[in-house]
Amino acid sequence: MSRRVLVTGAASGLGAALTAAFRARGDEVLATDLPGAGGDLDLDLDVTSDDDWAAALARVESTWGGLDVLVNNAGVAGGGRLDVATMDEWEWITGVNLFGVVRGTRTFVPVFKRQRSGHVVNIASVAGLVHPAGMASYNAVKAAVVALTETTGHELAAYGVRASVVCPSYFRTNLMSSLRGADTAVAGVISRLVEESPLTADEIAAEVLAGVERGDELIVPDPFARQAWELKQRDRAAYDAVMRAQAAKLEQAHG
Repeated sequence: MSRRVLVTGAASGLGAALTAAFRARGDEVLATDLPGAGGDLDLDLDVTSDDDWAAALARVESTWGGLDVLVNNAGVAGGGRLDVATMDEWEWITGVNLFGVVRGTRTFVPVFKRQRSGHVVNIASVAGLVHPAGMASYNAVKAAVVALTETTGHELAAYGVRASVVCPSYFRTNLMSSLRGADTAVAGVISRLVEESPLTADEIAAEVLAGVERGDELIVPDPFARQAWELKQRDRAAYDAVMRAQAAKLEQAHG
């Protein structure tokens, strides 16, 4: 059955891959992103703007009369050691990566409740489950998205609405074009991990759709993310040792 889907951050990267994958399945997709973001978009949507979300709701209601899947994908890259990253950076990444998801969810919850159906899919990161040094702001907002998604699923279950959170590791994308921050050492590490990843956005998108079809609440779509998450659950002492060794290496090289 064809579904009505809205995807944020759809101009490129995982958003574009998800849009293509949903459409290949036969779904109708409203692809949204920032004005001037390029790509094959249907609607301008800045996820930090209440007015833009109201316009997206009006478009969905007038075109489809409802929505089946909301994909909160739009996000930016950030990070930095605790004594290097600035408060402006924290506020910026929180405004986009967390409050953008909150705004999208709040906009469409009344629709889902009215329909007594729907699915919220929030794109987080394995950083929402495991928390490497030098990434406090990114870890914190992605962990918040994990918590928000779980809460959404509990709160809306009585209305037949599901919620899934997606937690991939690094994959090749242009997300680094949004990277900003005072900690250039951490920025270099992150950029290298993205550039050298063997994973593509299309591969992650395929796993996301499979998880959505199954109704998975937590979608960990790649082996690297699964290994990290499994280590934390299975052997916390070993996980802590790995993370603290990485923190020491970062500080020794760039302290």
